[in-house]
Amino acid sequence: MFGRVSAKRLTEQKTNINIEKVGLQFNGDVELKNIYIEDLENKALIINGHTVHMIDAKNPEDVDYTSYGINNALLIDNTGAFRDKEALSRHLKAKGISKVLLTAPGSGVPNIVHGVNQGLFDPKEVDIFSAASCTTNAIVPILKVINDNLGIERGHVETVHAYTNDQNLVDNMHSKYRRGRAAAMNMVITETGAGKAVEKCIPGLGPKLTSNAIRVPVPDGSLAILNLTVEKDTSLEAVNALIRNAALQGDLVEQINYSLNNELVSADIVGNPHPSIFDSAATIVHTDARNIVLYVWYDNEYGYSRQVMRLAKEISEVRLVSYY
Repeated sequence: MFGRVSAKRLTEQKTNINIEKVGLQFNGDVELKNIYIEDLENKALIINGHTVHMIDAKNPEDVDYTSYGINNALLIDNTGAFRDKEALSRHLKAKGISKVLLTAPGSGVPNIVHGVNQGLFDPKEVDIFSAASCTTNAIVPILKVINDNLGIERGHVETVHAYTNDQNLVDNMHSKYRRGRAAAMNMVITETGAGKAVEKCIPGLGPKLTSNAIRVPVPDGSLAILNLTVEKDTSLEAVNALIRNAALQGDLVEQINYSLNNELVSADIVGNPHPSIFDSAATIVHTDARNIVLYVWYDNEYGYSRQVMRLAKEISEVRLVSYY
């Protein structure tokens, strides 16, 4: 939004901006306050009356958040620069920060899919958390329901994923060969760590799963295909009933959206707050009653962001009880 702004001081007064005019969609008011390109200390946005400081530092431990009135805060790191406990701990050295939440799979820290395993870690005892990945948040709630009720013997997870910023927009060099091909022009086979990530959320299940991914030319809206062999005989109706019940009652009502729409496509799920949108019309159960194929849609941006916020509230111990 500010890439087109000149290096001169924009204004000394608060200025109302209609964000839709600069190409973004936001149903609210945004003001610029004391914006100086050369004066980082006074940069701020006023969003619906809330002040959002734009804080700049070369090192995370150098920031004094208390000087902005921020104390005992949870810092959400979505930079991608820090992925393990040692690096993320640098945030805790900054004044005003007491907890850290990583919006990516993390090493050496609890990986949490809210609704499934957040209760295993006490925020009073743990300071650094990971919200895992968007794909992990999509598949783990469904896998938990199936594993708890039917038992999973083995399976394969294939994700059909919107292209991401680690791919090239035009053919070019890339450390991972296929990701170097133009993202908006190709379907690209690549790997995903979602299968291994399941183990961190549902211990014992990870080694039973393989996984892979196909990046496709859509900017948002993804699909996970779960091909599972279960330990108990089942039927299409029984499988759908298990997921429907989990979507309507219990610990996963915020995570699972049960869809009856037989015309559902990726554009339809963009903006859905659930990380797992179960496509009941697409469920397949083999005649052997043990092999099942499940289709789980997810908005890999917004649906995941809502999961991050649910976990953030849990860690901050400001979680409000919702009644359905």
